[in-house]
Amino acid sequence: MSGFEAILKIRRLEQECDELGLVMCHSKHGGRQYGHDVLALKPKDQNSLPVYTRDAEVFLGTIAELEVWLRGIQWARQYDRIVFGVKHDRSRERKEQDERNRQLISVLKGVENERKN
Repeated sequence: MSGFEAILKIRRLEQECDELGLVMCHSKHGGRQYGHDVLALKPKDQNSLPVYTRDAEVFLGTIAELEVWLRGIQWARQYDRIVFGVKHDRSRERKEQDERNRQLISVLKGVENERKN
């Protein structure tokens, strides 16, 4: 894969990943697998995918494998919307916010415990 079409494909994939709360990065386990260049995906910031640690690689593979993986994520989300309706999206967002709140409380308790000691 080379040329401007490759650049457009990578930009499109980066945008799809961004919408899912992910960012492409170099794998901490190496950049080659079975003789192919690979990339990894991890949460893009503190607010994205709060159940994962910030350095968790939720995907590792080639660009072609990433395209298939993203189609699977999109299919699963569309299926959930069909079965559960829009309330599923709101429920996922609520659970993610609950996890962010839990993490914040944990940090605040740690700071309070340090002040007491």
